[in-house]
Amino acid sequence: MRVMAIRYVRDVENAQRFYQALGLTLEFASRRPRRGGSSVWTELAGSGGANLALHQWDEQRGDKVQLSFQADEPLERVVDRLHQNGYELATEIVDEAFGRSFTIRDPEGLLIQINENDYDLQR
Repeated sequence: MRVMAIRYVRDVENAQRFYQALGLTLEFASRRPRRGGSSVWTELAGSGGANLALHQWDEQRGDKVQLSFQADEPLERVVDRLHQNGYELATEIVDEAFGRSFTIRDPEGLLIQINENDYDLQR
């Protein structure tokens, strides 16, 4: 499973330029919305396999940073393993524009998103 921090920002393109100047490399950017504007999702790679995702922030969200994992196995296996160890999901598996995901809270209450990305959906 690959760890990915998600940084919610008001201006994805501006933040992308900053993090690229810092030394991260662009791996993926979502298509622009049909109604105009910039990409709402960008993935940047750092050295050693570290990744940072930039996501359009909205005022109602509150959080500006979230921990996310990209699964390297079907989400159903991850969910089964969590259930076998006594953990309950915050949300069930849902279809997303990028693939599928679910959320769960860690023992300290942090909401964590587990993704199964399908990059063909973004092409």
